[in-house]
Amino acid sequence: MQHQKEQVALTSIAASAAMTIAKGIVGISTGSLAILSEAGHSLIDLGATVMTYLAVRISGKPADDEHHYGHGKVESVSALGETALLFLLSGVVIWEAVKRLVEHEPHVVVATNWAFAVMAASVGIDFFRARALTRVAEATQSQALEADALHFSSDLWSSLAVIGGLIGVSFGLWWADSVAALTVALLVCIAGWRLGRRTIETLTDTAPVGAVANITDIVEKVAGVVAVDGVRARGVGDKTFIDLTVAVSRTLPLDRVSAIKSAVESALSRQMPGAEPNVTTDPVALDSESVLDRVMVIARNRALAVHHVTVHNIQDRLAIALDLEVDGKLSLAAAHEIADGLEDAIAGELGTGVEVETHIEPLEPVDALGREAPPERVHAVQTALAELAVQDRALRNIHDVRVRETDDGEIVNFHCHVDPALSVLTVHEKVDALERALKLHSSLIKRVIGHAEPIS
Repeated sequence: MQHQKEQVALTSIAASAAMTIAKGIVGISTGSLAILSEAGHSLIDLGATVMTYLAVRISGKPADDEHHYGHGKVESVSALGETALLFLLSGVVIWEAVKRLVEHEPHVVVATNWAFAVMAASVGIDFFRARALTRVAEATQSQALEADALHFSSDLWSSLAVIGGLIGVSFGLWWADSVAALTVALLVCIAGWRLGRRTIETLTDTAPVGAVANITDIVEKVAGVVAVDGVRARGVGDKTFIDLTVAVSRTLPLDRVSAIKSAVESALSRQMPGAEPNVTTDPVALDSESVLDRVMVIARNRALAVHHVTVHNIQDRLAIALDLEVDGKLSLAAAHEIADGLEDAIAGELGTGVEVETHIEPLEPVDALGREAPPERVHAVQTALAELAVQDRALRNIHDVRVRETDDGEIVNFHCHVDPALSVLTVHEKVDALERALKLHSSLIKRVIGHAEPIS
């Protein structure tokens, strides 16, 4: 795409150079102010196209330590320079044309066949160059090429005006050439105004028309987005830099929030070519949050491990009980201080009338070193489990028994079969009872983890 931009800019340089020379020679030979003004216009176009070529080459460079948003605005600076040149040319032509009309001194203007031929050729070249430049400018969002396209487009209408002036001169209307020159100047001014307005809007970071509404509409359709806020957009060359904040539920895990952020960026990049989105997520509380959700969010924000959270409404009073895991090596005073902080945070969230009861228990060690127990020890534990399970009859076929030895004691894992019709609560109570019984059976065992499977 960058090569395409440079190629069309080089072609414009060649076309502008050829038309400048041709119009200059014919303008001097015929004495036509209109043709001379067109030659000046083409000369400015030549300088502008050189500026455009340099601009598109520089704007194609990637972002660096000094230009964090790339070099796209170089094209806008180039377009602003071209605008100034257009107004300068228009001022000179208007001055000379008005002077000729006011003084009523007809200047000798010869409408030769060469004059008509050059201006007709100019119309054809301007038409095809304007169309080619417009096509590439739209495809690459290049302001410099768009400015060049405006130059050639205005040249086309200016050349037609000059041809009209030559026809008038050939019929003896001495003032026709000056009127044609004024028409050229007016068309150049209009083109300069259109180009200058868009360029200044880009340089002052004016948001593209309809961009905020379009961005909001795209982002609101992404699953998980609660609201869209703080949308800002600005165009730089062929890119649109976007900053926005999306609200997401605070109960979501971090990986889900990251996935939503990526989905927003993908949607914008897919539906807005050249978009460079910067998305910030804002966790918010939703009306649909349950008390359990709110308690878990509070614990997570304080980096605390809680489980067995129960919530009850007792005579219009909210009662919450939970298990809080802390480092088993902490003193009870330190652990109680952590529990008090959690209870205060819950009360601050749900109201001071809430009753919070915290059961403190030691957090299981992470990455504890261990080793497999000898086979005879595993067999002894499996036998003990089978004998203890017989007392309940609900837990059957004790299997997959593993015993690991650690510095703090043995850790036992086992599987068993139960009736699939039993409730989870009932099964949990029975497995928990077996785990406690095994720990009482052997003082070497520190922890027991049982996994119940439905009988197939």
